[in-house]
Order: sequence, then C-alpha cells, then structure tokens
Amino acid sequence: MREEDFRVRQELMDSGELGDEYVPRMEAVHIRNAARLRELIASHGWPAEDIAGQDGAEAAWIIVQHSVGEPHFQRHVLELLRTCIAQDRVPAWHAAYLEDRIAMQESRAQRYGSQWMDDPRDGRTRPWTLAEPDRVNELRVSVGLGPLRPIPEPGPDLPVEQQERQRQIYRWWEQFFVSKGWRS
Repeated sequence: MREEDFRVRQELMDSGELGDEYVPRMEAVHIRNAARLRELIASHGWPAEDIAGQDGAEAAWIIVQHSVGEPHFQRHVLELLRTCIAQDRVPAWHAAYLEDRIAMQESRAQRYGSQWMDDPRDGRTRPWTLAEPDRVNELRVSVGLGPLRPIPEPGPDLPVEQQERQRQIYRWWEQFFVSKGWRS
C-alpha cells in the first residue's frame, strides 16, 4: 500500500499534477489504503513493530498520515499509537507527526513542528504555526526527533499572480478540510 502511494505520488509529481488541490487519483489511493488498514486494525490491532516489524509499522503510519480526508480514522489511530507508545511498541515520533497533522487540519497550532507549508508571500517553506516555538526543540527531543531545521528568513515577495495562486490553493484546502469535518 505504501509503495502504491509513493508510486502514484511520484507519477503525479513527474507530470506536474501534484502540489495544488488534492488530485482525485491520489485521493483514491489514500481512501483505498485507509479502508484496507482499517480492516487490518479490526483483525489484528495497530500494526506495531512487534506485529509488522519496523517497516510495516512505518508503512501503516504513512498510510494514516495520508488519510487527510478521514478525521475520525486519524483521531482513532492517534489514540492507538499513544497506547502502543506506552507499551514501547512504536516510536513516539509516530504519534507526534500525526498529532501535528491533525492540529494543522483542524487549523490549530502544532507542537512538534513536523508540518511545513509554502508561504504565499515568498514561496519559502516554513512550519505550520507552532504552539510553543520556544520549546519546540525540547518537545521534539522528548519524542525522539532531532532539532527543528532552520526556518528560512523572509525572502523577496513572489509575483502577485503567484501569491494569489498560492492563496487560492490554501482556500481550496480550507474548504476541503471543512467538507471533511476537520473544521467548521
């Protein structure tokens, strides 16, 4: 499932289709993978490292990360991951990334700085809003992540047309998140 996700993502990147709105072909892969992972969870529980090995646990984690249209599923898995972390069955950074992803999708500040976005003003990638910017590296270390990579300084403004296109993409995603129940 992970390999199909990566293969389709690469094909869409190569064709220039990826990077704006959610491409229906990519969304279909994510929906299909999430449905299959739900079946596996129902039969075997979360595919933690003791069940699926490190590679399998990370593949399942990626599938959940990419299930952006399924708030109930991502929230449920976050609880499963927290239980597995307490049992030392998955690394704590799995839950940290998912927690940040959920926060971003809900339009809340993130804790660990794992989610980055392109700034529409200058096009540089920066972290989604940080809940505790002064403590972010301490929080990252607590879940086994390295320090936050340097945040780019502001650069020259993009042309107005590019800024507006980036804002249109953001509006599209905001509407998507509302339509899926992440935001009201």
